[in-house]
Amino acid sequence: MQVIPLPETGFVRLWQFLGCNKRGIVPYIPEAKSTWWEGVKNGTRPPALKLGPNTTVWRVEDINQYIKDGKWSQAEDVA
Repeated sequence: MQVIPLPETGFVRLWQFLGCNKRGIVPYIPEAKSTWWEGVKNGTRPPALKLGPNTTVWRVEDINQYIKDGKWSQAEDVA
C-alpha cells in the first residue's frame, strides 16, 4: 500500500482520498464510498463537481479543509 500526496490546488478523484485497494492507495479519509456519497447528498461532505459523464472530482482545497477540521461547513459571506 502506498500513500499518494494530495496536490495543494486543483481537483482530486474519490479514490485519491478514500483510498483504493485495487490500486494499493491508503485512504486519507477511512470511510466507505456509500457513506461519503450520503454525506455529499445531505451536505455534510464537500460538494462534487462533474467534469463529464464518468468523471466526478472534488476541489482539493475542500478535501484538505475536511481532513483538517473533521467536518464540512461552507464559509458564509457576511456583508
